[in-house]
Amino acid sequence: MEEVLTDAGIHTVLTGVCIPRMNAIMERWVQSCRRELLDRCLVWNERHLRRALHEYEEFYNEHRAHQGLAQAAPLRPAPDPITDLGAIVNLSVRRRDRLGGVLHEYSHAA
Repeated sequence: MEEVLTDAGIHTVLTGVCIPRMNAIMERWVQSCRRELLDRCLVWNERHLRRALHEYEEFYNEHRAHQGLAQAAPLRPAPDPITDLGAIVNLSVRRRDRLGGVLHEYSHAA
């Protein structure tokens, strides 16, 4: 089986024995990717799929809020809480669409 994958240009990575949760973590990522990206767009070819997956990876790691990280992203710290009530009333939020509107990023406008 490994020879078939190698001939197709696929590099196999074995799960470490001391890392039993690795498979569960990857299954969760694949589930999120499928639900948030692949179920919402039509993939034309391999190049388009690779570009979409790259965009989703950046979105997932830099912008998407994760409940387990107190609504922060893995590669971005959580923003400081807003304590001034006047600032909350005048809060300006900017939305950026990615992949033709499939993914949305929200940030505070400066």
